[in-house]
Amino acid sequence: MKKVQTNIDRCKACRLCIANCPKDAISPSGQVNMKGYEYILVDDEKCVGCGSCYQMCPDYVFEILE
Repeated sequence: MKKVQTNIDRCKACRLCIANCPKDAISPSGQVNMKGYEYILVDDEKCVGCGSCYQMCPDYVFEILE
């Protein structure tokens, strides 16, 4: 099964990934990255590796691993 890896330091809190995740597997972390943005967290139990987050993210936060 595919998994998603994130680079939280690239996240700028646009939340496009949260709005477009069909499994509600992405949520705000409540913490900030080194740039001062609240980054996201991916729930590995809910994530099916569909790639919606990867396609929507303008900042290349996501990497789909096989």
